[in-house]
Amino acid sequence: MTRGRFVNIMDAKGRIAIPQGFRMAFQDPSRPPILTHCVGVPAVGIYTQERWEEIERNINGLDQLNPKVQRLRRLFLSGAQECPLDAQGRVRVPQHLRDSAGLSRQCLITRVGERIEIWDRTRFDQEIADGAGEVERFLSDQGLNL
Repeated sequence: MTRGRFVNIMDAKGRIAIPQGFRMAFQDPSRPPILTHCVGVPAVGIYTQERWEEIERNINGLDQLNPKVQRLRRLFLSGAQECPLDAQGRVRVPQHLRDSAGLSRQCLITRVGERIEIWDRTRFDQEIADGAGEVERFLSDQGLNL
């Protein structure tokens, strides 16, 4: 899967083109990507079916009576939806995910580990600006010099 950040425009129907290098993992129409909330940040996460099934197994293996697990299931699992790519390589982001992530017309798409994230571009720029010092301190605490 490709690396980097890409800015694309979301149309009035909530469709956004996924960059070519990212969409290669979603070519099988019988295994469309899964979109859901990102935990802890205002973004939409896109997962392959294989990764999503692994995540569901992990969450389902947790204590289902634990209120924190129940909250996680409500936030993360209940918002998940299969969203196939159209012939132009666009994915339609469901309205509830657009709303929770605060997506506007100009979006940023980036790969973060095993998922792709869709951010409102302004929010992403602010996240990067706000987190720079914290990341620098973390690296220093870990003895890492990147």
